[in-house]
Amino acid sequence: MAEPLRVLFVCTANICRSPVMELVARDLAGDPEESGVVFSSAGTHGQEGHVINADMAPTLPTTLAPDAADAFRSRHLSAAILQEADLVLTAEAVHRQHILDDRPQLHRKVFTLGQFEATIADLPGLSGRELVEAAGRRRTASSPAHDVADPYRRGTAAAENATGTITAMLSVVVPRLVGDR
Repeated sequence: MAEPLRVLFVCTANICRSPVMELVARDLAGDPEESGVVFSSAGTHGQEGHVINADMAPTLPTTLAPDAADAFRSRHLSAAILQEADLVLTAEAVHRQHILDDRPQLHRKVFTLGQFEATIADLPGLSGRELVEAAGRRRTASSPAHDVADPYRRGTAAAENATGTITAMLSVVVPRLVGDR
């Protein structure tokens, strides 16, 4: 069996946006052995072992496994975590830049989530690793419209908006990553 495609989601503390990205992507993709894609997350300034933010947890899809949010624990982004990933999707351009400032060699595999969604729109017919490789060669420029606004300490409406934005983007991205399996 082929190695799975490893997708890493990154935000600041790994308690709001990137956990939602990870959990929603897992829900959309289904069983990793069948989909061939493994999703994880980390934070540029994350601390190990924190739970998902209390405002974010209720915004998660009801189709998630009942304990998915409870089982989640944050991780600090490290060089090893980045090295394992085939594709890194960040919540905002600032996270992407944070990664590339220290590791410019990762340029072809680091995008904002919205930037990757826009990039793959111009790459019809590709999926999985082929899609990721083609996107790395021909990326859409990042713009503020590609960012997922930070909902931290901004209340329920901000949390719902962030989850809605993430879900809409991942509803386009995940099927293309999974492809025809």
